[in-house]
Amino acid sequence: MQTRPPLAAYLALAAICFFWGTVYLGIRIALEYFPPMLLMGGRFFYAGLATLLAGAAFRAKMPSPREFAVTAFNGIITLGLGIGTLAFAEQWVPSGLAAILTTTSPFWMIGVAALFPGHERPNLATLFGVLVGLAGTLLLVVPGALREGLGGAVVSSFLILQLGCAGFALGSILERQHQTTTHPVINAAIQELATGLVFLIPGLLMHHDPVKWSFRGIAAVAYLVVFGGIVGYSSFIYAMKHLPVALVSIYTYVNPVVAVLIGALLYGEKFSGLDIAAMVIVIAGVAVVKLSSDRSVSGSAAAA
Repeated sequence: MQTRPPLAAYLALAAICFFWGTVYLGIRIALEYFPPMLLMGGRFFYAGLATLLAGAAFRAKMPSPREFAVTAFNGIITLGLGIGTLAFAEQWVPSGLAAILTTTSPFWMIGVAALFPGHERPNLATLFGVLVGLAGTLLLVVPGALREGLGGAVVSSFLILQLGCAGFALGSILERQHQTTTHPVINAAIQELATGLVFLIPGLLMHHDPVKWSFRGIAAVAYLVVFGGIVGYSSFIYAMKHLPVALVSIYTYVNPVVAVLIGALLYGEKFSGLDIAAMVIVIAGVAVVKLSSDRSVSGSAAAA
């Protein structure tokens, strides 16, 4: 008999919606002091190491060598592509715009999930909600393409972020499919640690601009480690294990709103009436996806 998801899963989703929205500005600020490879490597390595050590201190169950390898691989796809591409895109466009350009993530998430046996198929209402969110994204990409050309910053960022969205969706679904008895927080730590090493090792070996050490830069990285990694990603892994994919995917609609507001208030990023219109549209997409997911959960519970 199926049961309703626990309250903790909805609290985890709320944490994702807020903290991951603020992470965009954190990355933007940190990039002023650290090159992308070192930033992503350090951020994920220290978040994963701290979480893993905390889990060991509380004697949390650790995975078998095979489970460790599969979890690490899934994390490299999810975080390496999904978040790593964001660090490069934010060198070219403001953090709020980068966040809005990732609103296509539900399309990738739901589409990839539909390819796997046993996963929920999107209904018409869910697809409509995703298309509404996509329409909001196009409001931002098309004017930039007309203004800068196909090789401009907006189009280039959009394309690289779509690669990230696809990788994040694939890795997330693979981890959801992965049968393991290890606690989700430990799995998140392993994924972050593996991704950190993938970025950190080449980042230390390759030539890059010198690091600019400052309190502001270190504080930005610390925020990314704690709230982007330890809190945010652990919450994401937990929510993905207990909530429908379509419902979890609404964080990609809420995050841009948080990112634009935080960027404008704390960093002075400018956004136009077109940006506001796009946010209104993606919020409408949130409502449609949320309502359709609630009905799906209610229907499954009633049928059980």
